[in-house]
Amino acid sequence: MKKQRGNQSDRKSSVKESKESRSASSNPGTKAISANPVSSKPAAAKAVAAKPAAAKPVSSSKPAAAEPISGKPVGNWEVAGIKKQYLKSRSACKVTFRLPKEAAPDAQKVNIVGDFNNWDGGTAVMKRLKSGDFTITMELETGREYCYRFLIDATKWENDWCADRYRPNPFGCDDSVVIL
Repeated sequence: MKKQRGNQSDRKSSVKESKESRSASSNPGTKAISANPVSSKPAAAKAVAAKPAAAKPVSSSKPAAAEPISGKPVGNWEVAGIKKQYLKSRSACKVTFRLPKEAAPDAQKVNIVGDFNNWDGGTAVMKRLKSGDFTITMELETGREYCYRFLIDATKWENDWCADRYRPNPFGCDDSVVIL
């Protein structure tokens, strides 16, 4: 009987070994997991944060400052576009419109035409600056949107390159829009 028990324990150990060898052969490169239920649970995965690589500058020189349309430094409001100055005393805004010389290099006269002057091309003449840009300041009522365009030498229409938005008009092109 002792002999039989020895054979049974031999059989159990050989079954255990065959299970381990099967699991190892089905997953090459892995260790066999023991049949012990306590150790058969996989270990909790540890989250390891990847360290970001240090950023290296492409060149040691500083990048050139962005050049606005009129060629003046960014940070100065006096580039192409719109300057808004809201008045505290009433619901109005002083709006300065500016057309860069690049938009009208050979212009003799530029008018701003829009909702605020009933699209009358003979009014609102813009002033030419030493830089060649054209500018005008108008006081407009707030709480509205105004469509407008620049009329160059009474023959050519130009949009404001820095308008708040653009709106299609019935003539197949867009009007500039200032939002106040």
